[in-house]
Amino acid sequence: MSEHHITIQGIILNEETRCSLADLCSLCGVNTEAIHEMIDEGLITPEGFSVQEWRFTAVAVKRVQKAVRLQRDLRINLPGCALALDLLDELEELRRLARHR
Repeated sequence: MSEHHITIQGIILNEETRCSLADLCSLCGVNTEAIHEMIDEGLITPEGFSVQEWRFTAVAVKRVQKAVRLQRDLRINLPGCALALDLLDELEELRRLARHR
């Protein structure tokens, strides 16, 4: 009987984690043009003044990944993704506040 080993690799993202534009593209499976469009739409906001200095938070990574899934699975356009993600963030915040009451 042979044993099969599965290796899983990942990156741990926390509030202090910052990644470059290239890292964000790699983590989310998108090209730089898609990230620029998401920035223009207000879906994410980079830290830094120039493209070379841009850094993105773990929250931005999650938002891009969610937007990619919404576009792929539900065929939602980018403005719709931005609205949906804002509403999901609001819902999460309301649930958090309700738990602490």
